[in-house]
Amino acid sequence: MARRPLPRILTDRVPLSRMAQSVSLLRGRDLARSAADGASDVFHPLITIGRGLRRLAVAGRGRWAETSREQRGPALFFVGACVLIVALVPYGPLLALIATMIAGAWAGRERVTEETGPSEAETERLRALYEALVPYLAVESDPSPLYAPGGDWAAAFPEYAFDDGRLARLRLKYPPYFTDGEDQSRVRIEQVLYAKAGRGREYHFAWDELTNQLTVTALAALPTDIAAQRFVTSPGETVLGFTDADAVRRTLPVDGDDGTRDAPPVVWRTGQRSTEPHLLAMGPPGAGSTTLLRSIALQALQHGELLVVDGGGTGEFGFLAGRRGVLGVESGLAGALTALEWAAQETERRLVTANRARQAGRPVPEDVRRPLWILVDRPSALTHIAGAEGRDDPQRWLQAPLRHGRAAQVTVVVAEQFENAELLGEAVRAHTKARVVLGSATAEEVRAVLGAPPHTTPTASVPPGRGYVRLGTGEVLRLQVPATPDPFDEATGEAHRQAVLALLPERAVPAGEDPPGEDAPAAAEPVGLAPQVSIVKGGESRTARGGSVETLRAEG
Repeated sequence: MARRPLPRILTDRVPLSRMAQSVSLLRGRDLARSAADGASDVFHPLITIGRGLRRLAVAGRGRWAETSREQRGPALFFVGACVLIVALVPYGPLLALIATMIAGAWAGRERVTEETGPSEAETERLRALYEALVPYLAVESDPSPLYAPGGDWAAAFPEYAFDDGRLARLRLKYPPYFTDGEDQSRVRIEQVLYAKAGRGREYHFAWDELTNQLTVTALAALPTDIAAQRFVTSPGETVLGFTDADAVRRTLPVDGDDGTRDAPPVVWRTGQRSTEPHLLAMGPPGAGSTTLLRSIALQALQHGELLVVDGGGTGEFGFLAGRRGVLGVESGLAGALTALEWAAQETERRLVTANRARQAGRPVPEDVRRPLWILVDRPSALTHIAGAEGRDDPQRWLQAPLRHGRAAQVTVVVAEQFENAELLGEAVRAHTKARVVLGSATAEEVRAVLGAPPHTTPTASVPPGRGYVRLGTGEVLRLQVPATPDPFDEATGEAHRQAVLALLPERAVPAGEDPPGEDAPAAAEPVGLAPQVSIVKGGESRTARGGSVETLRAEG
């Protein structure tokens, strides 16, 4: 049997030698590369200094070439004098060498070049925005138009900033002949900028009529993690909510999901020195106007007394019943008429008592100086029922507290929905100088309530308690009301329920009786019964116990 020859790779020595040479060659290359890297690290300062000296030499040669012949002689004389002085000064050559090395190291440092200017996508967006403004800001008779088809957008947009590819800030110039004093002209420009800058965010528009410039800023969403809590305020101050940091000059410590932090509040000041002693809140159903009233009620009970009229009859103020400082919580027409009639008489009594005390040179009594808050939710529902039954409009009894409430320490807060705005009384419209608009509303609706249009664009989704506020003739501010839900509602979270219950005062119970527990407030007091009701009539006060509310009204 013939033997098969072995493969050539096993018998020939040439491939083995080639493999050995290739391995040694690779090792040599690695050693040379590592040596070069080590040498570059060791000699990096010298390389930097040499590169800097070369740059300085090139710069000096260029400067010498630019020097005229008449100035070269004095320049050489000045350089020679400097060299002579350095040579004669002790340690002069050494100091000159050190200075030269430092200058070379500074000139030869590696400079990281940063890209300036917008990217290609950002440039296209700015150009599209510029072209969209041309039909509104261009005039054919302008000899040097700032806005023209195919014009230079860089001249119209001196300042811009992007955040993740989306426009975050833009400052644009507009021609002097643009009618920036007309609201319709402004609204058209704001709508174009909102559509082209990117929907889904809220933008703030700051018009500078003096320099013909408009600054557009993308606003961050207001925080919604602030719940009902005890705010650091003085008597007569009420926190309506929180706004942007640059809108107010004050901050308050608040507790949120991420711990304690400072937040900018919208503080409403009431009392005798207030220019807007009463408030009107409006919005669509579910916008959070009832939440605002609950937040105000919890703050009012800290320094005053409270009377609540729930025109909607939803029972969302039932957790206030029986608490110390709460004079009553009425939801029916008869109870609302009785409560508001008493509020009107109480306002008159306070005025008379305060006037007599001042005439006699005595201080005003404590019961007159103690603030009285009247919260009315959806009075239009009661107005409709009263009209159907042929009875008096409950809003008629709000005229005295609204007109004379500032002098009598009486504050009225009314909340109503947009569709029932025409049912509000004339006194409510005239004397509520503090205005709040909550929920999704158009610019026309905001302007109709606040008296001025908002400086921001509406967002697609609005959380409960989100809106705008204007105190008197001040600026329109964004507003986020603290989360203050009904603690007896099954949908309320445990954290929010405990936060609201912690702010409630103790229950007002007769002497010798144990206060009912927090877990069963409804079982302790049957519906329609009043264990203790204070009635003020004719300047005299008496207390009735154990009877129904209807019986007490009949007795009064």
